[in-house]
Amino acid sequence: MKNSPLARRQFIKMALAASATVSSGLLSGLALAEPTRLFKISLAQWSLHKAFRSGEMDPANFASITRKLFNLDAIEYVNQFYFDSLSDKVVMQLKNQAKDEGIESRLIMCDGEGALGDQDAKARKKAVQNHYRWADAAQELGCHSIRVNAQSSGSWDEQMKAAADGLNQLAEYCAPLNLNVIVENHGGLSSNGKWLTGVMKLADNPRVGTLPDFGNFIINRETGEAYDKYQGVTELMPYAKAVSAKTNGINMQGNEPHIDYYKMMKIVTDAGYHDYVGVEYEGSDWPEVEGVHQTIALLERVHRQLQLDANKAV
Repeated sequence: MKNSPLARRQFIKMALAASATVSSGLLSGLALAEPTRLFKISLAQWSLHKAFRSGEMDPANFASITRKLFNLDAIEYVNQFYFDSLSDKVVMQLKNQAKDEGIESRLIMCDGEGALGDQDAKARKKAVQNHYRWADAAQELGCHSIRVNAQSSGSWDEQMKAAADGLNQLAEYCAPLNLNVIVENHGGLSSNGKWLTGVMKLADNPRVGTLPDFGNFIINRETGEAYDKYQGVTELMPYAKAVSAKTNGINMQGNEPHIDYYKMMKIVTDAGYHDYVGVEYEGSDWPEVEGVHQTIALLERVHRQLQLDANKAV
C-alpha cells in the first residue's frame, strides 16, 4: 500500500502538514530559553543508518545533514559509523562542522566494544578499556555522555553485579572528562526495567545513568518475551540522562502504531526530564528522511498537547 498513488498522495499531505508543524515548533525551539518548553528534540544518527551504510550520506557530514534536512540543533552520534576511521582529525572535523552549524553534540552511542558485564574480570576490563577512545572523542566533541550496553551472562544477580562493576570502572575513567556513562535498554536483561534499575542502584554512581528507549523492551527475540514498555520507562526515568524517542513505524494518521506517544512523553516529563529527546526512526514503512520528519512532527504534536493540558491544570 505504501507505494500506491493513494498512499503517496496521503503521504504528501502528511508531509506538508508535518513540515508546517515542525517549522512552527522549531521557531519556538530557536528560543531555547522559552520557559514553557517541556522538552527539546535532537537527532540520533541511527535514524539514517541505511543512508550512511549505503554511502548515500557521509557520516562526516552528520551535523550539516541534520541542519539542512531537519533544522534541529542537537545530535547523537553512533560509533559504528566511525569504527574504523576514528582519529583526532576526524573528531576535529566533526567538532568544527557542528560548531559551524550551531549544533550541540550530545552523546556517542557505543556498540561492538565487548561486554561491560562480562563474567570474566579480564574480559570485562578489556571491554572497559575499549570504550576509552569513544570517551575521549565524546569529551572533545563536547558531549555529556557515552551510551553503552550492559551485556552479561549468568544468573540475574551475577549479571547485575558484573554489569555494575564494569559501568563503575568506565565511569571512573569518564569522571575527569566530565562524562556520564549511560545504559540503554538494548536486549537481554537490560530490557527488563526492574533488572536495569537494580544495576543503577548497585552501581550507586552519579556518573552512571540510563537512556530509556521507547521501543527496546524485547528481552528475548526468539521467544518474544517482552517487558511492559510504559512500566520500563517509568522505572528508568529517575536515572535518565537522555531519552530515545524510538519509532518503528508511522501510520497514515501520523502516529506510532505500537507506542502511545502522549502517554510515553507524559511519563518522561512527569519525571522532571525536560532536556533533549533523541529521534530514532527505525521503520521501513517510509524512507528514512520522511520517517524522521514524521517522528519530529509527532513529538511536536504531543508537546503542544502536553502544554495545553499543563496550562489547564494550573
